[in-house]
Amino acid sequence: MKKIVAYCLAMSLAWTAKAQLNTQQEIDYCANQALKTLQNLPPDGQVNIPRSIENGKKTWRLVDYKDWCSGFWSGTLWYLYEGTKKPVFKKQAQRFDKQLQPLSQQKAYDHDLGFQMFCSYGNGYRLASNAAYKKIILATADTLATLYNPKVGTILSWPREIARFKAHNTIIDNMINLELLFWAAKNGKNKNLYQIAEKHALTTMQNHFRDDYTSYHVVLYDTLTGKKIKGMTHQGYADNTMWARGQSWAIYGFTMCYRFTKNPQFLDFAQKVTDVYLKNLPDESLIPYWDFNTPEIPNTTRDASAAAVTASALLELSGYVKDAEKKKLYFKKAEKMLESLASSTYKSGTTNDAFLLHSTGNRPIQGEVDASIIYADYYYIEALLRYKYLTTRKK
Repeated sequence: MKKIVAYCLAMSLAWTAKAQLNTQQEIDYCANQALKTLQNLPPDGQVNIPRSIENGKKTWRLVDYKDWCSGFWSGTLWYLYEGTKKPVFKKQAQRFDKQLQPLSQQKAYDHDLGFQMFCSYGNGYRLASNAAYKKIILATADTLATLYNPKVGTILSWPREIARFKAHNTIIDNMINLELLFWAAKNGKNKNLYQIAEKHALTTMQNHFRDDYTSYHVVLYDTLTGKKIKGMTHQGYADNTMWARGQSWAIYGFTMCYRFTKNPQFLDFAQKVTDVYLKNLPDESLIPYWDFNTPEIPNTTRDASAAAVTASALLELSGYVKDAEKKKLYFKKAEKMLESLASSTYKSGTTNDAFLLHSTGNRPIQGEVDASIIYADYYYIEALLRYKYLTTRKK
């Protein structure tokens, strides 16, 4: 899993990082919001995993373990346990983890097993060292690997869409699920998982990006020959535009790939996809519109979830780059993103029980528009913890 303490303390920043946020105060804010959510969730045996709160509403939309967002809630609780040391969060994380266990035993429905099982069980194993958790993680990684097509060189994202697309489909989000495979290859017996993950990343790097390093959401491949057919969007404005969260998945994903492989190609590419994102941010808040190129700007919604994902990734990336100025730039940009997210504009506060407001899920179908969404909260608390470790000096 993301060994937050280990890699953050290992980072040798060429300048002194001085915290601008009261990080523990923000972590405690998130903890209080989560406690309010826990008080209002239905008991086990009912659908009770938080996913999103629509604009203007107070209550969470709840999903079951099969939903692609199902692992973010217990993963958030694990992070809150790490950030507060309060046993209640560990107990509740374990409670919600149990609901996800069938995913390790069933045929893969789609690629989201990394989101579902590694954000949850991965954080749980990192913090509690439960041998049963490790077994479940390894089994899930083997299941995810069944979606790999060696002719194409990527994992199939949506098996259910093969009939519609008549092609092997891979989405940029799938980069995040590679962490499950890399970790399992390192900690289990199936070493082929490393090759699958690395090949997926290399194929994505080759085929998923335009000349300016902006990402397509979806790439279609010929199932039999592996040849790229075309790039397209599903949640962005158009096939040729930069969907904000998709680009953030790329920043996060290639940074993570470098962590596991130390392949300089991934470090270089992580910087390229980061630099075009930073260059095109609309204003000093550093919170992107849901798509960088939608003609609706500025009369459209932002995406706090993309900012949270990117902030967390930049904190890690800042520790890998060699150039001192770029190292400082990435850290400062992440810091500013967190400051914006921690402002009254983006914090949910008394509006609802989530951490953040103003995320955009799938605007083309008007799904979760200007909403509070669980993955925004997950990556926000992750980024706060990373920032805390980077800015807290050793005693």
